[in-house]
Amino acid sequence: MQHVSWSRSANIYQVNVRQYTPEGTLNAFAVHLPRLHQMGVDILWLMPIQPIGKSKRKDSLGAYDEVTDHVAVNPAFGSLKDFKALVQQAHSLGMKVIIEWVAQTTSREHVWVKQHPEWYLKLETVETQSTQHEKGVRAAEGSERLSLDFGSKPVWAAMTQAMLFWLKEADVDGFSCPSASELPLKFWQQARAKLEAQKPVFMLAGSADAQVEESAFDMVYDWALYDILKKIAKGHADVRDLKAYLATTAANLQADTFRMTFTANHDTNALQNHDAAHFGDAFSAMAVIAATFPGMPLVYSGQESGLHKMLPIFEKDAIDWQNLKYEKLYANLLAMKKKHPALHNGATGASVEVFEVDNQHILAFRRQKGINVVSVQVNLSGQNQAFNLHGKPRKLGAWEHQIQTS
Repeated sequence: MQHVSWSRSANIYQVNVRQYTPEGTLNAFAVHLPRLHQMGVDILWLMPIQPIGKSKRKDSLGAYDEVTDHVAVNPAFGSLKDFKALVQQAHSLGMKVIIEWVAQTTSREHVWVKQHPEWYLKLETVETQSTQHEKGVRAAEGSERLSLDFGSKPVWAAMTQAMLFWLKEADVDGFSCPSASELPLKFWQQARAKLEAQKPVFMLAGSADAQVEESAFDMVYDWALYDILKKIAKGHADVRDLKAYLATTAANLQADTFRMTFTANHDTNALQNHDAAHFGDAFSAMAVIAATFPGMPLVYSGQESGLHKMLPIFEKDAIDWQNLKYEKLYANLLAMKKKHPALHNGATGASVEVFEVDNQHILAFRRQKGINVVSVQVNLSGQNQAFNLHGKPRKLGAWEHQIQTS
């Protein structure tokens, strides 16, 4: 499998349509496209846009994974025409669009439930309803979700055709698949082959499983780096942990592996906490590491504004765009990644050379590709730090960073 050429220097931006604007529509989000283009965004990753079930909701707006029709647009967001216009506008600005794809389960109101009930796993006794099934997860009694039976080849065909619909009708550029590691690898392999026959695509797996990526996907989540960055911000880790992380990834990953590096995504923000709680004053420093370490950096909706609240999954709470506190930081980091081959993704980028500076609070490293060099120094503490780099004394203020390029 070859990564599509435009992904080599790309970054990715996750779009929470529901919370992005007070209107929560595709058209309202489209107003932000020129701004995101100016910030340097390459790939727009939209959270699920399909209609969702209503009958058994335990909340006012419903869950994104309770899909009722895989080839339709949630009317709360707009129409298929609106979505096609959004993709066309993004393409005109040089951005790509991928959509999140819920494959494992559907709403009980999905069109397939009546048309093809045999495509679904059957509920068993109460004692076994919550157990893991080799082909999926059974729905609990009273749940809005039902699990598709991926032991059935007609399910494979229908799901693949639904994915092809979005390539043919809306010209999307790929998919993010949160259930990637829970479904048969051969399903994803045949789906990828059929998608590639239509157009080159980019596929993100909601997984940390390298086998999943190597089989059918371009990129998986870098949860290990995210966890270390959170610990550093709390004073529970330092440069030694980053060295160990780099050594582990270098030993275990293929040379052309893509990892998505991040300080937040929709799950961490909604289920764990927001940026201010996780990182505090360390946020900029951690964002710099995520953007300059090997991997494709992710920006989650609103992070450029200083996302100091948790965006709920099931309720409405629009992002406050009055202060674009970190927009310039992200613009500089994304532009630098695109400009410098040393920071490119996978095998086209460079490895990390960490320098010894006799101070465990200072991360100093270099990535070099040919004559292109990017050198980064980051203070991993909330206190001023002195250190020696290449025989020269230096200082960095609390959580300060410096980047040199050539």
